[in-house]
Amino acid sequence: MTQKSATKLLYDIHELPIFQNRMYDSEAEAKACPKGNIRLVEDLQTGLVYNEAFCPNLVQYDRHYQNEQALSPIFQKHLQQVISIIERLVGKEDLVEIGCGKGFFLEMLLEQGFCVKGFDPTYEGDNPHVERKYFTSNLGFRGQGLILRHVLEHIQDPVNFLFQLKDANGGSGKIYIEVPCFEWICQHRAWFDIFYEHVNYFRLSDFNRLFGKVIDSGKLFGDQYIYVVAEIASLQLPKIDVHDQVSFPSNFLKSLTKFPKFNRTGVWGGASKGVIFALFKSRIGQAVDVVIDLNPAKQNKYLPATGIQVRSPKEVFALLPKGSTLFIMNSNYLEEIKKMSNYFFNYITIDDD
Repeated sequence: MTQKSATKLLYDIHELPIFQNRMYDSEAEAKACPKGNIRLVEDLQTGLVYNEAFCPNLVQYDRHYQNEQALSPIFQKHLQQVISIIERLVGKEDLVEIGCGKGFFLEMLLEQGFCVKGFDPTYEGDNPHVERKYFTSNLGFRGQGLILRHVLEHIQDPVNFLFQLKDANGGSGKIYIEVPCFEWICQHRAWFDIFYEHVNYFRLSDFNRLFGKVIDSGKLFGDQYIYVVAEIASLQLPKIDVHDQVSFPSNFLKSLTKFPKFNRTGVWGGASKGVIFALFKSRIGQAVDVVIDLNPAKQNKYLPATGIQVRSPKEVFALLPKGSTLFIMNSNYLEEIKKMSNYFFNYITIDDD
């Protein structure tokens, strides 16, 4: 048996929904959703941060999982920026998107002349460029470049997973990786960005230890995401840098109680941030009245843990009187939301710490 590495505890929180983006048909079913604990630790051998309490057997994705952000023009602008990076640094030919989900980004690539094939066992569409399976060496298919957008944070052993991808792609090619930015989470004390689904939390420096040759890296989407383009052949086992260890804020939950209790409140954003925000607010006796989301697949469904019903933007005016407080889950969307709601409310962004 392999001896486990020593770790440093960063954050400990209990009873979070296993899936933030799993929608439910009734309030009772939503409140009874499966839950798990988080023990966020820094591995003192590799320097990587992960949830030590994660149990992969609890995580089974199905058709009820809804995580599509691309309905927003702001997010589409972000995706276009990603496409520009891939075209410039990886190319347009022989690309493979690992974990392409419902295929929106892959469709964007195809429309712009990219030659790309997607792999995802949960894909529900009928695009012949997508195979409903994992990308493995048994397929006999290799790409000039691999695309890994918001997948690596969900993988229990990300280093081994990357080595498997390296093997599947014949040990060569380039890889584009995009994940949430743990430095941003710490800086903004974004307790609403720690999820059970996200096993891993990455910093830019982690990828400089994972790859011997990083072609380019940086931050995207208001610094909330990080990206890296690297040579797959340079993948290596990471070793902790004692001069670059994680600095996790001791007052991480500070902003949870900084807002007064308003008479009527809503949350704009029924995805991951909104689920955790609504749950934590309810735990301190400040439950929100309504959750609004653009995604029709979420509307009239119920959020896990709290059982709050998700409404469409059109419904919000009937549910909240003028001047009510709207908590905005992501400041990137603030102006877009203000315009959509006719500047009708008192808007508070939660990530301005």
